[in-house]
Amino acid sequence: MIRTKGEKVFGVINSVILLLVIAAVLFPLLYILAASFSSGEAVVQGKVGLWPVDFSVDAYKKVFADSSIWIGYANTIFYTIFGTLISMALSLCGAYPLSRKRLGARRFFSVFISITMWFSAGMVPIYLNIKGLGMLDSRAGILLPFAINTFNVLLLKTAFESVPDSLEDAAAIDGANDIESLIRIYIPLVVPTMLTVWLFYAVERWNGYLWSMILLKDTNKQPLQVVLTSLITQIGASQQESITDMYDATTNFSKQTVIYATIVISVLPMLVVYPFIQKYFVKSVMVGAVKG
Repeated sequence: MIRTKGEKVFGVINSVILLLVIAAVLFPLLYILAASFSSGEAVVQGKVGLWPVDFSVDAYKKVFADSSIWIGYANTIFYTIFGTLISMALSLCGAYPLSRKRLGARRFFSVFISITMWFSAGMVPIYLNIKGLGMLDSRAGILLPFAINTFNVLLLKTAFESVPDSLEDAAAIDGANDIESLIRIYIPLVVPTMLTVWLFYAVERWNGYLWSMILLKDTNKQPLQVVLTSLITQIGASQQESITDMYDATTNFSKQTVIYATIVISVLPMLVVYPFIQKYFVKSVMVGAVKG
């Protein structure tokens, strides 16, 4: 197929724009990675670019030796695993009934749920509601109030609607109830969408910061993101202090390099998991594009 002149120009412009976007995304990541493996003095003096200067792993040693960071890391893993499981279970319980035509007032419930994508009660009512339920400064306050994402429920609903009703009818003839039909028929047929929604929830839980900062005062329950923010705040409050002396003048790291090392460790699991699930995004998007 011969491309027209306009198509060639569009291809060049599109490539340039994509390269600029890639550069804008990769530069901070590469800088953080390089800084985490550089000496504290080199980072403070602004010598680090995209390659480590005075290569050092002391910042990572400090991270591995800091119990508060490991506690935060363990809490993040806990909230991600159990929060995602709860979110997936509740989302399935909401999406499957909404996808069945025999559900009474199905359209009303779908519209009612969809409205919550654009309108929210606000932070103060949500906080007061959590406080009234006695879930302040508790793990339940992080896991339960934010378990459902409307977009993910509708995405699963659309995926379930793409499964032929004849399969459910055949299962019903064999004596399968709704739960058995969901587990044995629908879930295996919408695995790409399930994995996509799982990743959405996992990333949301892993990066959760705002409500964790508001609701959790016990440092033993705070996730890594809150701990990391505390370190950054300490740097901002110590601008007149030599950053290389904030921990130990005899070491080869600073608070900045420790923060960068913590960031690398915190994003590493998502960077490892994402490539294996990325291919399912296209299938999930196509499901949403064909049936709404």
